[in-house]
Amino acid sequence: MNVFEPRFGSYAAAILTVTIWAAYLLGTRYAVSSNFSVEEILILRIVPAAIILSPVMLKFGVVPPRGTNVIGVFMLTVGASALFPYFLSSALQFAPASDAGILAPGTLPFWAALSAFLLMGDRPNKVRQFGLLCIIAGALSIAIWEILLTSSNGTWRGHLMFMSAAAFWSVYFKISGLSPLHALSIGTFWAAISLVVFISFRGNADFSVIPINDIFTMALLQGVLVGLISTLLYSYAVTNLGPAKTGAIGALTPVLTLLGGWLYLGENITANKLAGMILVTFGVMLASGVVKTFKRSA
Repeated sequence: MNVFEPRFGSYAAAILTVTIWAAYLLGTRYAVSSNFSVEEILILRIVPAAIILSPVMLKFGVVPPRGTNVIGVFMLTVGASALFPYFLSSALQFAPASDAGILAPGTLPFWAALSAFLLMGDRPNKVRQFGLLCIIAGALSIAIWEILLTSSNGTWRGHLMFMSAAAFWSVYFKISGLSPLHALSIGTFWAAISLVVFISFRGNADFSVIPINDIFTMALLQGVLVGLISTLLYSYAVTNLGPAKTGAIGALTPVLTLLGGWLYLGENITANKLAGMILVTFGVMLASGVVKTFKRSA
């Protein structure tokens, strides 16, 4: 394969995207377990992206297009841009990054299929239905096991927030209908407004005890790599490879996060977590429709 071919670049974009997602979950878990508050994480997620996207905001505007329904307006302005990072960052205070990789990006196909069915009447075929069942089984194997063993430490709260964050993102991606850059600029603007209101009530953000190098690194990860670059890379991959193959590559996220949590954060890889990861990863590949796509290509 020629490295200058668009297809090679698309695969590289998809792989780089899932690597950024895994690094985001690992980095955020490390941050909220050390010196950073959730509010500080949100500032570093939203403010750098808002500054970079300000020319786009001025060009396209920050008001959702006329005719967008109430759900679409909410998801575009608050759901995916503000509540999604808030839920994920808060959840990582309670549950490990390895759980996040399985329960957040891992359950995206399930929530996407559910929102497509409820909002548009789309019904997945039998192969995709089986994949969705595998995702549910994998998620439940982790969530129920943790509730039975560690209900006192609040891990179950993190699990609920992981899946809620995935639901916000999947509904947004399904119904936005805008170009990635336009949708991102609208969401980032209203996320910044929401952040000002949120911080004025909570006020738990002063960065006084955090080294400047850590602040810079987290701003780069949260605001630039995750808040901007990963979204554009993912959209590029979907445009050139299609949602099926891109979604199948996204199945690497739970694997990378599980391994990264073990290597860098000292998280345990238990038998039930490994089984859940395998089920979810297999389910994501089936639910993405990649099996049907490869058969057609053959």
